[in-house]
Parts: sequence; C-alpha cells; structure tokens
Amino acid sequence: MRGTDDVVDSLERGRRAYAQRSWRKACTALADAERTRPLDADDLLRLAAATYLTGRPADSVDVWTRAHQAFLERADVEGAARAAFWLASCLFNTGERARGAAWVARAQALLDETRRDCVEAGFLLLPAGLERLSRGDAAGAYETFSRAAEIGGRFGNADLAALARHSRGRVLIRLGRLEEGIRLLDEAIAAVEAGDVSALAAGDVYCSVIEGCFEIFDLRRAQEWTAALTRWCDAQPDLLPYTGQCLIRRAEVLHLRGHWAEAAEAARRACERLTTPAAQPASGAAFYQCGEMHRLRGEFGDAEAAYRQAGARGRSPQPGLALLRLAQGRAAQAASAIRLALDEARSSSGRARVLPAAVEILLEARDVDGAREAAAELARIAGELGSPLLRALAEGAHGAIRLAEGEARDALNHLRRACAGLQEDVDAPYEAARVRARIGEACAGLGDSDAAAIEFDAARRTFARLGARPDLAYVKTFADRTARHPSGLSAREAEVLRLIAAGRSNRAIARTLGISERTVERHVSNIFVKLDVSSRAAATAYAYEHQLV
Repeated sequence: MRGTDDVVDSLERGRRAYAQRSWRKACTALADAERTRPLDADDLLRLAAATYLTGRPADSVDVWTRAHQAFLERADVEGAARAAFWLASCLFNTGERARGAAWVARAQALLDETRRDCVEAGFLLLPAGLERLSRGDAAGAYETFSRAAEIGGRFGNADLAALARHSRGRVLIRLGRLEEGIRLLDEAIAAVEAGDVSALAAGDVYCSVIEGCFEIFDLRRAQEWTAALTRWCDAQPDLLPYTGQCLIRRAEVLHLRGHWAEAAEAARRACERLTTPAAQPASGAAFYQCGEMHRLRGEFGDAEAAYRQAGARGRSPQPGLALLRLAQGRAAQAASAIRLALDEARSSSGRARVLPAAVEILLEARDVDGAREAAAELARIAGELGSPLLRALAEGAHGAIRLAEGEARDALNHLRRACAGLQEDVDAPYEAARVRARIGEACAGLGDSDAAAIEFDAARRTFARLGARPDLAYVKTFADRTARHPSGLSAREAEVLRLIAAGRSNRAIARTLGISERTVERHVSNIFVKLDVSSRAAATAYAYEHQLV
C-alpha cells in the first residue's frame, strides 16, 4: 500500500515534468499517482494532453472524457467545456470529424444552458469558423474568428488569441488580402516563439501558418517557419504529433533547394511517423512527396506505388502521376489526367500547383492552345500572389510555348528571365537547370552551338548532382544530337523536317503536331534558311543524308 507522501511525490513529479514539456515522464508520473487515488480534473487535463503529445490520441480521448466528467462532478461548466474542446480538437486532427463535432455541440450546449461569459465560449467559436469556411463563407468565418480573438484578448488567454489570430490570417489570404493575412500569421508565430502558448495550441499554429505560407508560395517564410518548427519539435524528444507534418514541409523545402537525398529521407520518415501506430490524415501528403522524389530520380515503379498510396489516403496523386505517365511516354494519358486535375482544382493555390505540369504535358500532347491558356492563368495567379517562384515558372512556361511555336528568339527572352528568377530570387536549382536545358534548345535553334553547349553542360551538371536521371538522359540526347548536326534546328524543327521527309503537307503536319498551319509555315521557312536549301526535296535529302529520319 502506497502512502500519501508517495502519491503527492508522483503528482508533483508529473506536474513538474508537464511544465518542462517532458511528456513521457509526465504521463508516467501522473498515471503512477492515479493508481492510488483518482486524479482531479486539472491533473486529468495534464495527463490527457501529455498522452496526446506522446502519440496516443485514442488513449488521450479516454482521459479527456474522464476530465470532462470530473469537471461536471464539481459543477465546473467552463472546465467541462474546455476538456470537450481539446477532446474535439484531438478527434478533428485524427480525422474523426463527426465525433469531434458532437463534442463541440455538447460543450456549446453546456455553456448555453448556463449563459456563461467565459473564455471557453471563444474556443468553441474556432470550429464554428472552420465550418463556415468549409462552406465557402469566408467573410462569415472571419467574423467568427474575430469574435474569438476579442474574447481571447478580453480574458488574456494566449492560446485562444494565437489560434484566432492565425485563423483570421488564413481567411484574409483566401480573401486576397495578403499583406494583412501574412501580418497576422507572423504575429501568431511570434506568440508561439515567445513561449506564451501551450504545446497543443503551438503545434496547431505552426502547422497552419506553414501551410498558409505554402498556399501563397511564400517560400522564404515557409522555410524560416519550417526551421522554427523543426527546432520546436527537436526540443521535445517525446513529441510525436506535428513532427510528421514538420517532416513533410522539411522535405518540400529541401526538394526545392536541391538537397534531394535529405528530402527523400525526410519524406520517408514522414511516412513512417504518420502511419504508426495508425494512419493519420497527413499521411497522404507524405506518400505524395515520396512519389515525387522517386519520379524525379527515374524510379518509376516506386513512384507509382507511392502515388497510389497517397491517393488511397485522401491526397490527390496529381500532378505527379500525370508527369510520371509523360515520363513513361504515355502523353495522351498524361494529358487526360492533367485536364481532369485542372477541372477539379478550385482555388488559385490548387490550380497553381497543377498549371506548370499542364503546360509541359499539353505541349507534349500537341495541345499548344491548351498550354497557352494554362501559362496565361499561371502568370495571372503569380501576379495576384506576388510569388517569385510562380512568376519564374510562368516565364518558363511562356518560353517553352514560344519555342514550340518556332519563335526561338522570343522564347529565349522568356527563358532567360525564368532562369534568373529561379537562380537569384528562389534558389531552385532543379527548376533552373530544366530552364537552362530549354535555353540550350533555343540557342541551338538560333544557330549558336557554343552557347547551346554551355547551357546543356550546366544543366547536365545539376541533373547529375541531384540524381535526376530522366532529365540527364534527355539533355544528353539533345546535346549529342545538336553536336552531331550543328544545323541549328530546334527540336520542333527537326520534328517538322522528319514529317517533310515523310511527304506530309503543311496541313497534315499541323494536324499531326497540333499546331496551326501558319506556325508550320514558319518552321518550314526556318528550316530552309538554316539548311541553306530552297525546296522540300532538298530538305528531304538533307534529312536522309544526316540520318534524321
């Protein structure tokens, strides 16, 4: 039989460990104390939070339920509502939305019965605001979150203030008020960084703010706050929730910055963290990131398996799966998939993630008009969001289209601007290398084989360092062909020449390549000038002589 002193000692150790964010020690000590006598409601709240933070959400739900009942037994309605709110948050975070909504309704009913003016009423406004936002009522959601912020300020509750502030920021971004929204996100993170916010609220704020930064392609902030979240997680070795999302964001940042080995490892660890002991809602995003790394390195079988896992877990496998089909030579299937993905993408952010792939795929599928529309929309969204990355990708898309249309000089202007943006403003070496490969094509098309060789070599070095085997093979093939046939023909012009040699008319060539007859005429004229020939027969003879057919 344990004495009273032992129980008090366990309680004190548990409370001290909780204050120090030693979550596992807090769980052990509080559970040890409870074996002798029931914990009071406040200690049950501590045990529930520590249990959740050590990665046992199902167990934490049971403890929060007991805390809720303990508060009711001592007629503490506010405490019961507070326990119900955090219980509901746990359920929402693990994908059990119906159960979470039921507990929010229960807590609201308790407060309505007593008509209490309390901070818990503000907490319950948060899920109400999210519900409004999910129905498309952004203005109503902002008003609801603003009421929550007012209550948080009035009662001096740092958790509610931070949660309401970042929620308002996310809504303002959706409403197109970017500067105001970003300011609120920064303020919410500052409160977390100052240590004013509990671990439960801090984790939600970090993950939401970083998601908001990625939503508007503010990569500088995304990188800074991801690093801060990583430090916050590392300072709590027992912490399991939020670490999976942190690894996903870390993988995305490392991928963009050209640290592919580290990105792949972070994505792999995210998959493990988000599927153990049970699959969490964010696991789909982790598998998608794994699929991206496999695809870019030419591991197509592994990429397909990862994309399918992502789809099974609620994350669309697009545009990665469509790009995989393109890399496998299945352009028509890729085009169908990317058109459907565009149809299903509603928000500007969602469409911006699909549009660069749409330009690439539709060009390969001979749908130049569709590619042109996608590039124009991408440029418009880039202007709305003020994103250097999207601006550079839009320039690269326009350059690729102009190159396909035979306008190498105009293409070069777009591609140079894209490359400068990707190298100087964004620091995205892989994307920059892809643009440099296209610059090499444009230079070859203009007859400058030396400049083409320089661009191809630069792209090849980056692809080799990253392990981007499909891109490396492509640029090597194109560069070798340019070296063997220094006629200055672009890839599209060589394609047109092969069709001329096959006896096709301009109209037939236009139909085959999905371009206008006027564009074909321009290609034919360029071919004649570059080959120094004056007839289709002479061009055909050149094609056979140089083994281009």
